[in-house]
Amino acid sequence: MTFGEIQPGGGGGAWIQIAHIVALTIIASGVLQNLLHLAQLIVAAGAIRARPPVVDAALLRERYGKIAPPISVIAPAYNEEVTIIASARSMLSLRYPAFDVIIVNDGSTDSTLGLLSEEFRLVKVQRPLALLLPHRPVRAVYRSLVAERLWVIDKENGGKADAQNAGISLSQSMLFCIVDGDTILEPDALIRGVVPFLDEPDRTIAVGGRLRVANGLDVRDGQVNDIRVTDKFLQRVQILEYLRSFVLNRLAWSRVNALMIISGAFGLFRRDVVMEIGGYKQGSLAEDLDIVIRLHAHMMEQKRDYRIDFVPEPMCWTEVPQSLRVLARQRARWQNGALECFFQNAKMTLNPRYGRIGFLGFGHLLVMDVVSPLLEVLGYLTIPAFWYFGMLSHVHLIAFAAIVFGLGTFTSIASLMLAEFQLRPYLAPGDLAKLGSAAILENFGYRQLHNFWRLRGWWHYLTSQNSWGEMPRLGFQSD
Repeated sequence: MTFGEIQPGGGGGAWIQIAHIVALTIIASGVLQNLLHLAQLIVAAGAIRARPPVVDAALLRERYGKIAPPISVIAPAYNEEVTIIASARSMLSLRYPAFDVIIVNDGSTDSTLGLLSEEFRLVKVQRPLALLLPHRPVRAVYRSLVAERLWVIDKENGGKADAQNAGISLSQSMLFCIVDGDTILEPDALIRGVVPFLDEPDRTIAVGGRLRVANGLDVRDGQVNDIRVTDKFLQRVQILEYLRSFVLNRLAWSRVNALMIISGAFGLFRRDVVMEIGGYKQGSLAEDLDIVIRLHAHMMEQKRDYRIDFVPEPMCWTEVPQSLRVLARQRARWQNGALECFFQNAKMTLNPRYGRIGFLGFGHLLVMDVVSPLLEVLGYLTIPAFWYFGMLSHVHLIAFAAIVFGLGTFTSIASLMLAEFQLRPYLAPGDLAKLGSAAILENFGYRQLHNFWRLRGWWHYLTSQNSWGEMPRLGFQSD
């Protein structure tokens, strides 16, 4: 017996109307999201065709090496004893004409500073650190006796943004590169990332780069060897998420100059422009999203011509969560941070004053980060129930399932194909098969779980829960 049959012509009719409205809203939102993904796929493919990746970085060094400006590589580090030595080696091994490395020990309570001191023979130096940007007090500044490019700042704990500001204050280069203290940089990351600054020196103010997942890979002397795809499902789906995020999303938005985020794991910035906006915002849960939004607002409000670009070639490797518990905490925090940045800058949403950023950038944030998890979880809970009680037809249920499972799979497979055919990240057929199977299976359980994590992020935002918690690391395999 259906719900309508229980209450014919009475309250059941009203409930059926409500069910239809809810279902159509959820389905329309899903269609809009997938249309956005399709548009991004087309734009990203066009971007790669317009600027094909340079496979041999030696050509870039030959062309740009003599005019490449000095760069300061800044790496905040808090309790990174498991990965800090491998990360430092990779930074010092960069193939770039002129750079220095500034590691900011942000009040670590483990042996991060001790390991750096032992490995690189650090000595304290009397280099005054001007308070150009706000940050917590600095205890000491060190320099390496065996790696002249390496500086280490030891400061009181203030968070990632605070540590980044301390590093920027110490740097003296026109450009600085922000990396995470647990990343492994590609040797040619800087020469690839600096190209947009050299091609359009008056317009380019920031450049992002692509991350790849390093879990389970062989890392020796700060470099990744024997690239392969892990057998662990949880890490494979994160590889797919990174492909969608960087190859699809960020490449497409940079093409239309509406890129809204540059990952804190790798980003190049013009120091003078970052100084103009006061550096990174202390206490922000998503400092990488926040600073790009503020750069857009600053440049548009001053009516200055500018560009924030993205380079799709791999720039660095990072360790991702290896348990559901840690991954859930990370994704809830990401959601919390995205909501914080969106609502703090809500005036820009669909605001003609901010042009493409107001309509495309903030429109995308509104659909994908603000509305999407709410409506999708609502769909999981209501549409099957409405159908079971006869309040919705089979068409509604099939349409919802097609959006969640069919189009979700298509987006993942299309992103993988675009990355493989254009950027060649994984050459072995077995690796492609692993990722292809994960692209299908992730829609049956993992996607739903992920959206519940994002819903938890919504709850954390509404209740002002801003704690991060620890992310246990196993370190890179050979190190």
